[in-house]
Amino acid sequence: MNRNRILRLVATATVVTMATSGCSVLSNGLRGVDLPGGASLGDNPYSVSIEFPDVVDLVPQSLVKVDDVPVGSVSDISVDPKTWNAIVTVKVNNDVKLPANATAEVRTTSLLGEKFVELSAPAQGATGTLTNGATIPVDRAGRAAEVEEVLGALSMLLNGGGVAQIKTISTELNKALVGNEPQIRSLLANLNTLVGALDDKKSEITRALDGINRLSATLNDRRDQITNALDDLAPGLKELENQRAQLVDMLQSLDRLSGVATNVVDRSRDDTLADLKSLQPTLQKLAQSGQDLPNSLQILGSFPFTDAAAAAIPGDYANLYVRADLDLKDVLDNLARSNQPFPGPDTALLNQLPPTAQLLAPLLGGNGNQPTFPLLGPAQTPVGGLDRNNPPPTRIPPTPTPTPTPTTAPKSGGLLGGLLGGGS
Repeated sequence: MNRNRILRLVATATVVTMATSGCSVLSNGLRGVDLPGGASLGDNPYSVSIEFPDVVDLVPQSLVKVDDVPVGSVSDISVDPKTWNAIVTVKVNNDVKLPANATAEVRTTSLLGEKFVELSAPAQGATGTLTNGATIPVDRAGRAAEVEEVLGALSMLLNGGGVAQIKTISTELNKALVGNEPQIRSLLANLNTLVGALDDKKSEITRALDGINRLSATLNDRRDQITNALDDLAPGLKELENQRAQLVDMLQSLDRLSGVATNVVDRSRDDTLADLKSLQPTLQKLAQSGQDLPNSLQILGSFPFTDAAAAAIPGDYANLYVRADLDLKDVLDNLARSNQPFPGPDTALLNQLPPTAQLLAPLLGGNGNQPTFPLLGPAQTPVGGLDRNNPPPTRIPPTPTPTPTPTTAPKSGGLLGGLLGGGS
């Protein structure tokens, strides 16, 4: 009896203990209890946050799968107060390795099954490794279409989407195509050729579109100038309208001028061609002259100060170098060689003198055969005559006479007076 009572007391205490401990386990409800048949998280799972735009009816403790294999579970679902996106925290077995740019999607196990999170690598360009505390952003997360959404779209198609007109459309299409098969086939062939040509020219089309884009940007930047030009165009058009009569008269006059010019050109064509043919040899010689012609023109245009004058004119003055021979004997020799009459004011006297060479011979040391005559005095007459136009006769040696007494030269001039510019 006492033994049974003791057993009952022990059983009661055990139930109370289990109930007390169970209250602490289920303090958060069944959400903290792992569902049977769930994924094995292992000893050290890593946590990943996923930002979904919509999670439909996904709940905590839902499965996380990779290639339809459970690898983790959903531990928490919350809402971002800034973006109003769902933040889903999942725990994944540490043995599962995923790339850092992995994608996430909310899917359904079957048509009416439960929701789960599918993790997968990107189609291409997988990099890095997904680690604890990583976040998958909203641009790499999404969800599959729900059955309700598919049925709703099908209902809209069947009820008000024009399904009833499919028969009418097919019937009318058959009527339009029957009997036109060759034309339709040719149209499709031409369409194929057109599409192929467009595909071959797509780079040129792209460049043309880029050019149009740049042109549009330039026009947009110069919108103010274009607006001002259009606004100022109206007064210009009005002025042209006011001067319409003058413009018409000008065009008519220009038409008459063109007719006259055409007539002149037609009449002078043969002469013009002949002149051009005659000019051809001259042009050929000019072409053959090469650089000589421009060089000569350069000297002609700068005469007398050519390029060589730069050394003679170093600044605002010019250097002049003159070499003059003032030796009287050289002057007389030059006059004798010229055989020209002496210059001077007494022309009548100088015309009666013999040639210059014969006159200057005694002064220049002649051989003594020349006639002797005084150099001073206009009234003295040399032997042999003084008329230059009538040559003297054969000279007879004179009879020696006594040496005359020298006389004083008159002040009225004489031969040296005329030579040196003296007056009569």
